[in-house]
Amino acid sequence: MSLLFHVEGKMSDRTMTRQVLLFISVLSLSSVHGQVSYSIPEEMAKGSLVGNIAQDLGLDIKRLKSGKARIYTGDSVEYIELNKERGVLLIKEIIDRESLCGQTTPCALHFQIILENPMEFYTVTVEIRDVNDNVPIFKNNEVKFEISESALTGARLVLERAVDDDVGHNDLQIYFLKPTENFILEMHSLPDGGKNVEMVLQKPLDREKQEQISLLLTAVDGGEPQLSGTMQILITVLDANDNAPVCSEAVYKARVTENAHKGVVLTTVSASDADQGQNGRVTYSISNTAEASNDIFEIGRDDGIVKLVGDIDYEILKHYQINVQARDQGGHTDSCKVIIDVIDMNDNKPAINIMSKTSAISEDAKQGTVVTMMNIQDPDSGENGKVQCCIEENIPFVMRSTSNNFYSLVTDSDFDRERASEYNITVTCSDEGLPSLSSSVTLTLQISDVNDNEPVFERSSYEAYITENNTPGISIFTVKARDADWNQNARVSYILEDSSVNGVPVSSYVSVSADSGVIHAVRSFDYEQIKDFQFRVKAQDGGSPPLSSNVTVKIMIQDQNDNTPQVLYPVQTSSSLVAEMVPRSADAGYLVTKVVAVDVDSGQNAWLSYKLQKATDRALFAVGLQNGEIRTIRQVNDKDAVKQRLTVVVEDNGQPSRSATVNVNVAVADSFPEVLSEFTDFTHDKEYNDNLTFYLVLALAVVSFLFITCLVVIISVKIFRWRQSRVLYHSNLPVIPYYPPRYADTLGTGTLQHVYNYEVCRTTDSRKSDCKFVRPCSQNVLIMDPSSTGTMQRMQSENNILDETDSPAEVCYI
Repeated sequence: MSLLFHVEGKMSDRTMTRQVLLFISVLSLSSVHGQVSYSIPEEMAKGSLVGNIAQDLGLDIKRLKSGKARIYTGDSVEYIELNKERGVLLIKEIIDRESLCGQTTPCALHFQIILENPMEFYTVTVEIRDVNDNVPIFKNNEVKFEISESALTGARLVLERAVDDDVGHNDLQIYFLKPTENFILEMHSLPDGGKNVEMVLQKPLDREKQEQISLLLTAVDGGEPQLSGTMQILITVLDANDNAPVCSEAVYKARVTENAHKGVVLTTVSASDADQGQNGRVTYSISNTAEASNDIFEIGRDDGIVKLVGDIDYEILKHYQINVQARDQGGHTDSCKVIIDVIDMNDNKPAINIMSKTSAISEDAKQGTVVTMMNIQDPDSGENGKVQCCIEENIPFVMRSTSNNFYSLVTDSDFDRERASEYNITVTCSDEGLPSLSSSVTLTLQISDVNDNEPVFERSSYEAYITENNTPGISIFTVKARDADWNQNARVSYILEDSSVNGVPVSSYVSVSADSGVIHAVRSFDYEQIKDFQFRVKAQDGGSPPLSSNVTVKIMIQDQNDNTPQVLYPVQTSSSLVAEMVPRSADAGYLVTKVVAVDVDSGQNAWLSYKLQKATDRALFAVGLQNGEIRTIRQVNDKDAVKQRLTVVVEDNGQPSRSATVNVNVAVADSFPEVLSEFTDFTHDKEYNDNLTFYLVLALAVVSFLFITCLVVIISVKIFRWRQSRVLYHSNLPVIPYYPPRYADTLGTGTLQHVYNYEVCRTTDSRKSDCKFVRPCSQNVLIMDPSSTGTMQRMQSENNILDETDSPAEVCYI
């Protein structure tokens, strides 16, 4: 789609006509290209208005500000500036059309207005109109001619042309010659637009009347107001020389390549004179030629050979024209022209001008995003000036030509910053000359990160071990996750996910450092309560939105030898004493009892060994190292003490090991009465010596109660039975109950193979009481109660001796 419009207006004091040409093209790159043309006079003051560019382009002032609008002129001087606040173009530097363009018409400034976000550019052309500010100037203020008095009417003298740097209507228009008695002026138009001035003799000269003639030549331009310049012409009248030189050709043509070496012969100008001798000798000179040409070319005074003496550049000027004057000794002249065409050589590399570029682009940028806009200039012509630009392959970019000499670098595929975070793009522009010349520029483009990678743990799952009884807050181990993104997007934080272990929040067991991923124990662990547990840790990056992943962590509690062995049998209590009986007929290897202990630790920490630490007679008993069985080492004899005390140490296999001790009381006797007094005394002496008075008072009260009970029993048999049971129930006599050991010996080799029912005869001294054995029953254990002065008999559940009328028990009183 294109839009074309024309705007005309007037400017104060200069009646300036402004022409605005706007051409807007919408291309596939989503960038807008437009063209605006203005026309202004030269020599405008700084700050003068050129045009309202925002209005002419249909842009909003806000767009100029947000797009960071700026003027791009390449390497040229910036004569025009952009006022973004008003949206207008202003004069920045005073423009001299003659310095800028010389004689070239039309004269114009070309620049681009660049906008960003999105990238757009507009081409602006400002035509500089000429103002009549230059006076016609002659190279020489004075020129001298010599002419023979025999010169014929119509003889011509070629005059030096005045030079006016203005162009068009302001250029040189007309010449005036005063006085005009002998000569008149004739002007001839030249192909280059200039005018050749000749002075024509209209009246014969007479040297005798007037040897010197002074004339004034005035050059007037067409400006308003008109400006003029003058040159004094002095003519010396000579004696007759009636033939003038005649050039062999009116126009000579030559061709030369630019950058040709100095001294190269271009052509030879020749002229002939019919006169003889000195009057026929012709000399050559360059006249009426631009000052620049005088420095570049020269002609041999005598031979007319035209040579190159300066540097020529096709890009500066493509054609040269010099005027050659042939003069004889009599002052007769003729003129001819030499036209020199400059041949272009491929001597200029393409110039790459970056108009706008982006230093960084997001890795999620869409295909076709404009990265850089550039302008390519090659001042050569033809094939030498045709330029093609390319970039290296295998990168996600492509060069596209948006318009003549303008290129854009755009994205061609998707980016992945984790694979390539930076691109160094070399743009190479080559012309089609022979040999081809090229230029290159390297563009560095950073790929900014997008949070498109989630954290990844180093392992799919973790297992860690910690020894029980650890210090709270101790570091267990570290989980580590890595994020392939960059900067904030790669910053990983660790979070303990909510879960529970046996109904307790996992956060009460462990904690995770958010920055380092170090897992700390919140509490001290006990292997006997919990052996392992697992939870999940989430790794979350710092992107927006954040990405995360999680991993399962399993904590294994390692056992520590922190529990001492616990003795299950024999039971140690403060209220009773357990005793094992060994008959005096026991042989070696007789199983006395078995110490049973457990250790709640695990593994080797729970392996138990048994040792006999102390014994009344070490030669009589031994303890099994692994099973804790106490056996006799030798045959029991009558000399062995009835009361035997063994101290057994139960030790585990931990490092360091822990142990427990148990005291085993053994009675070496064949009957209960034999051991009662010994163990009763032992018990009192051992544990309750300090409470002897209390026990004596208690025994007196019991005896009194028994006496009263006996009186009531005599009254009635039934009362007797009741009294008998109450007497026994409230007495503090020692009891020998039925209490089978945990590990019974079914073969009859264990301790106390029979249980005896017995009668007790009680005196005030319990150590002198008698026992009457009635009948044997099953294996029994002797239990001593230190809270009483006697023994208490525990009856079997199916046969209570107090309830049997046929019981053989007898009660005797001494």
